[in-house]
Parts: sequence; structure tokens; C-alpha cells
Amino acid sequence: MSTFAQRERLLLADLLEAEGPDAPTLCEGWTTRDLAAHVVVRERRPDAAAGLLIKPLAQRLDKAMEEFAAKPYEELIQLIRTGPPRFSPFQLKQIDEASNTTEFYVHTEDVRRAQPDWTPRELDRVFQDALWSRLERSARLVGRGAPTGLVLRRPDGQTAVAHRGTPVVTVTGEPSELLLFAYGRQSAAKVELDGDKDAISRLHEGKQLGI
Repeated sequence: MSTFAQRERLLLADLLEAEGPDAPTLCEGWTTRDLAAHVVVRERRPDAAAGLLIKPLAQRLDKAMEEFAAKPYEELIQLIRTGPPRFSPFQLKQIDEASNTTEFYVHTEDVRRAQPDWTPRELDRVFQDALWSRLERSARLVGRGAPTGLVLRRPDGQTAVAHRGTPVVTVTGEPSELLLFAYGRQSAAKVELDGDKDAISRLHEGKQLGI
């Protein structure tokens, strides 16, 4: 049975292939080729991917990104489709689902929403609930740099506190949209913000959200 992570992986690969290597993305400064290289490095070069979180390893990450970005684009797409190497922890279904569902969903939207003719995807309730569960667990991490208090709220009233502080801004939307907002894609997320106007402006325009 296909998992959410596997489904989003294949959607991302198909989308990257359809858009070609030079299309824009929501990741500042990255084309679709750069995004594809990032996905492959994250799964196949954990020694370099650690540079995403550990600054002393950032140079190694940059070098690995350059090496993979220089490969034929079709090869990058195939590496994404086939997934991580045999002995990678991502081969374990539980780890893949926990780590990659959000990763691939966000990056799929990074490509989709950077195109001028994009339209929202229709996501079923089961998937929305799965995204909410992951967002609840990661809310404090991705919201730790917020310049204001930050509460994420589903339309049904469920909430997750992403950052404690004042003034408080409440962001309301479907889990898929809240996830994009909390991961730094504020301008592309279909959400409603409620709170102090200055705080909303700082939160919406800032780059402090995400990992």
C-alpha cells in the first residue's frame, strides 16, 4: 500500500519532470534543478545534509549540492523516484513516513505555487489529519524564531502553539496551508491572520519561520 510519503515523492518527481530544470520555486534563489539536487543530497549524502542544521558543515552541503546539480536533470528525477539507497534509514517505512511526508508535500507546493497558473490541490481529510499531526509535533521547532506569539488554528478549532509571546497572532487555515505558513511559505499559504496589525505584518513578511 502506498504511503503518504511515497505518494508525495512521486508527485514531486512528476512535477519536477514536467516543469523542467529551470522553473522557479518558492525556495529563494533555487530553480527546480536546485530543489531536485537538495532532495537527492538529503537522502543520499547524510554527511552533507547535516549542513542544513549544523553551520560548520554548510560548506560540505554546498559542495554536494553543486555536484548533484551538475548531473543530468533526468538522472536527478530518477534518483528521487527510486528513493534512498539500500541501507538508508529512509528505507524503513516508519522513518520514511515520519520524515518525508511533510518534506515532499512542502517541496511539491514549492514548485506548484511558484507557477503563475497554480490552483489549490484537493486534499482528503485523512491526509489533512496526517499533516496536522506532524505540524502539532513540529510547531515549536518551526515557530521558535517567530517575532510574535504564534498560534496555528484549524477551522474546526483545534490549535497548536508554535511560539509563546505577545502580541499573539492566530493563523487559521487547513493543516496543509498552516504547514506551508509555518515552514516559511507565508506569502503562498491560504490562511487568515488575526491579531495586532503590526505583529501580523512582521510575522507575514519575516523569514524567521521554518527549520
